[in-house]
Order: sequence, then C-alpha cells, then structure tokens
Amino acid sequence: MLRPIAVALGVTLLFGSAQAATPGTPASKSRFVQDPYPSTYRPLASGPVLIEHATVLTGTGTRLDDADVLLRDGRIVAIGSALEAPVDAQRVDGRGKWVTPGLIDVHSHLGVYPSPGMGAHSDGNEATAPTTPNVWAEHSVWPQDPGFAAAMAGGITTMQVLPGSANLIGGRGVTLKNVPATTYQAMKFPGAPWGLKMACGENPKRVYGQKGGPSTRMGNIAGYRAAFIDAAEYMKKNGDAKAAPKKKRWWQSASDAVDSDADTGGKRDLKLDTLAGAIKGDIQVHIHCYRADEMTTMLDLAKEFGFKIAAFHHGVEAYKVADRLAAEGVCGALWADWWGFKMEAFDGIQENIALVDRPQNSCAIVHSDSAEGIQRLNQEAAKVMAHAHQVGIDIPPERAIRWVTANPAKSMGILDQTGTLEPGKMADVVLWSGNPFSVYAHAEQVYVDGARVYDRNDPSRQPKSDFMLGQGDLQGGVR
Repeated sequence: MLRPIAVALGVTLLFGSAQAATPGTPASKSRFVQDPYPSTYRPLASGPVLIEHATVLTGTGTRLDDADVLLRDGRIVAIGSALEAPVDAQRVDGRGKWVTPGLIDVHSHLGVYPSPGMGAHSDGNEATAPTTPNVWAEHSVWPQDPGFAAAMAGGITTMQVLPGSANLIGGRGVTLKNVPATTYQAMKFPGAPWGLKMACGENPKRVYGQKGGPSTRMGNIAGYRAAFIDAAEYMKKNGDAKAAPKKKRWWQSASDAVDSDADTGGKRDLKLDTLAGAIKGDIQVHIHCYRADEMTTMLDLAKEFGFKIAAFHHGVEAYKVADRLAAEGVCGALWADWWGFKMEAFDGIQENIALVDRPQNSCAIVHSDSAEGIQRLNQEAAKVMAHAHQVGIDIPPERAIRWVTANPAKSMGILDQTGTLEPGKMADVVLWSGNPFSVYAHAEQVYVDGARVYDRNDPSRQPKSDFMLGQGDLQGGVR
C-alpha cells in the first residue's frame, strides 16, 4: 500500500473508499474466465486540469508543440492549442515541459517479488510442476511493495504483473493501475484481460531437469502440446450448450440423444480454464522466449492449437524474425541492452528494438522485468534511440514514446482505454521537466484517471508504502 507521509490518515480514508467500489467491467465473455475476484478500483476524485503550452507526445505518432491538454472527470477531454477550460480548472504551466501518456510496463514482478528481496517475499514462481496455469499472480501481489511508489516517480501508471519463468506455463498475470491501495483488487485495472505467462528455452528445463523433466527443448514442446491437447478436450466437454451437437450414448437410440454439454466428464479444472480462455482469445498470451528459432516454433504451436500470441518477452534475437512478428501481429517486448548472461541470450544486439520497430505494422515494446529498470523506462527507450542513431536509424520522440505507452497497452488488451492521449481515454498522463528521452528529465507530475497521484515538488503527493512508514525512526534507534 502507498501513502503520502504528510497526510497518512486522510489519504487512508480517501484511498480506502476504493475498497467498497462497484466491481469493474467483466474482463471477458468466455465462461472459462469469469472473475471471482473482480476489480474494486475506483478513480480518485479530481477536478478539471488544464496543462498549457507544453510539448505533447500523444502516443499515436504525433508531436504537438505549444499545446494544451485538458483533463476532466477522469478522462482526456481535448488536446490542442488555446483550449478553453472550466472556471474551476487547475492550470498547470507546461512551458519548457513535455507531456506524454502514462508509461506502461508490460513485464513487471512488483508485488510478487517485492522489496526487500527475501525468501519470505518470493511469490512469483509456483515451481512445483512444469505447467501451472491454475495459479494467478494477483494472489501473490503485496500492495505494500515500496517498488510501486518508486515506479510511480518514474512515470509508470499501469503495469502487467506476471508470474516468473520457471515453468512452461506459469499462470495468469494481472494488469494493475499504479495507485495506493490496501488490496490488489483496488489496483486491478477494470476490464483488463488476464495475461497467460509461458516460458520457453533454458529456464524450464533447468528447473525441472532434475525433477522428472522436461530436461530438453523437445521436452518443453511436448509439455506445451500435452497441456493444450487436454485444454482442447476440456473445451469440447464444456462447450456452449446451445452450440454443442447432440450425441448418442451407447445405450440410447438416436431419438434419445442428449446435448453433448451435459456430459462434462468431470469437475471444473482451474488449469484448463486458463488454457481454454487463451485458446478462445479471452486471455492474452505472453511468452518469455529469447531465440529466434524458438519464437518461430512457438508461433507454429499457437497455430496448431488456435491461440494468438500477444508478445514475446526478452527476445534478444527478435531482430532476426522482425518481419514475421509484424506480419503476424505479435509484439516484441524487449530490453534495451541486456544480453549475454546465459547461452540463449548470447546473440543479442543493441539495435534489437529499433530493428523490430522498422517493419510496417510492427509492435516494439521496451519492458523492464526489473524493480529498478521500471523506474527508468523512459531512459531505457532513450538508449535504444541512441544505439539506433549510431547505425543510421533516426527515431523521433513521437515514435519512440509508443514503445512504453501505446504498444504495451495494445499487447495487454487495454489500448481502447489507455496508452495514448486521445479524447475519451483514461487521463493517465505524465508531465516531464523536459524531453523524457533525456537523462536529465524527471517526471514532475503523474496523473492517474485525472488525479495527481505524484508531484515531485509536493512531499504530500509522494506516496510511501506502509512498509516504509516509520523505517527512519527504527534506524534512529527508536523502539
């Protein structure tokens, strides 16, 4: 849970109101993904805000100079020049400053591997079986993780928290709004689909090689196929009763045939619910995968079982298959320059994201996978721009900003709500002290649904975790 220090009690009451909110919009249509733990998130009360005379990157590929952004009732109302605002609007001087959509990290482990990093806090990998699609990362999220506040100070307004990569199928991820809360449900992005975390390559075979397998890459693929075969059979037995064909049992005549849905073949299976939801397209599939050859194999696996891959994560060799990723509408969620720390990460290059970004209809994403990196996602994107420039690829800010806003939102299934500055969308906005791709730039103000949740110049709007409250006194010797 995050709280400003100076107004701890008042903020507790204010943010606590979210706990009793009406549940959010259902995340999907499928019977396999009904949510028994729905969002209770409610936007904080906020008045209208007009940010004036700023450089605005909309996230749609457009840059506007000396422009205004009007926020009201938790939504973006207008972007343009000389906008009119309500009499009671708070006016923010944006001269010399830049405005962007709130940054989005598609690959975070905040809350499931929180700070301080201790065994008692290690809740990201259910390393008890190679396939655990039945587990949900949200049930491990600790809202008191100090990392949420640090990410907020870096302009992060939304993140997808995923299980770790020990398993072939690690479970469901959850999308969170980065706001102070007591429960994860009060952070849960209303209506956002779950993500299914899968992992190929070295991690699963290393973890399970001494536990009965898989111990090879061919064993990995056999494991995925077996799981999805079970899911396909489960779907047949638990399909839509109206659409299911009649079938005759061995003891019946044709006239006595019954709906095939009536023969479910057993109880509900939480593992197969998740995989069925992925096949039906109600759960976004995110795959930890480094090598180009393995990405193509996973694309073929997806075709075999009829599911869509939203993004490959880490993908240090994604540049080798950039055209195919773009052609098939698959995003590459990648690091700016991490590689070489294991064999499957050996063949990385610093131009990876820039090359993945080049084809028509591409979807390049800068992600963190790090409690530290999430605090500087804008600078990670800046490193990509610099490396690209060195090889003759000039990427303007209005294009690069999409790597940390619109494109992750697209892969997470929330682009209709956030990720760009467009009228009607959530007012998730960052006011930067300068060009956000400068090492000297700071997030001065961060708005989530129009509410100013962070202000670099106002200590009362610099949230702090419950866990951190009083730490200074303890360090000073007070018992």
